[in-house]
Amino acid sequence: MNQLQGKKVAILATDGFEHSELFKPKEALEQEGAEVQIVSLKSGEIKSWQDKNWGESIKVDKTLEETSADQFNALVLPGGVINPDTLRSNKEAVKFVQGFFHDKKQKPVAAICHGPWMLAEAGVIKNRKMTSYGSIKTDIMNAGADWVDQEVVVDQGLVTSRQPKDLDAFISKTIEEIGEGQHKKHKSAS
Repeated sequence: MNQLQGKKVAILATDGFEHSELFKPKEALEQEGAEVQIVSLKSGEIKSWQDKNWGESIKVDKTLEETSADQFNALVLPGGVINPDTLRSNKEAVKFVQGFFHDKKQKPVAAICHGPWMLAEAGVIKNRKMTSYGSIKTDIMNAGADWVDQEVVVDQGLVTSRQPKDLDAFISKTIEEIGEGQHKKHKSAS
């Protein structure tokens, strides 16, 4: 227990994030001792998408203008269709994601469902093995990744999963990778 004590984790999200893909990892990371902050495009609260409708809101801790990747040990990208589609069109959000890959060592990054859209937009997945929600498979492959249909895939600190049903495996591997810390920079993540 508390294997993530002293680790600071950012969850980048905006309105329309998949409820379970933010709340469950956040709770699990905090139970392991991590300090988790919700980072978003705006201050106040952001609203989840749950069961084909708007769901519970969560308080934003920092806006993108108030923080940077160097203030965190790891990043989690929840899915939902609306959330990553909105984020990937925001230059500051893309720059924030890139910051986790452009250190001399890559920080752990975990993305589930449609969350990997952000990784494709950030240009950080070329030659990486990963997965995502099936409907964005072509986008992920077009960005240069080796897409596989598996519950969870880990490639040098990058954790990806397909859907909410994969959350247990996703959370377990995310905790493991954050516990390990930074990884040697991937040769193609430029």
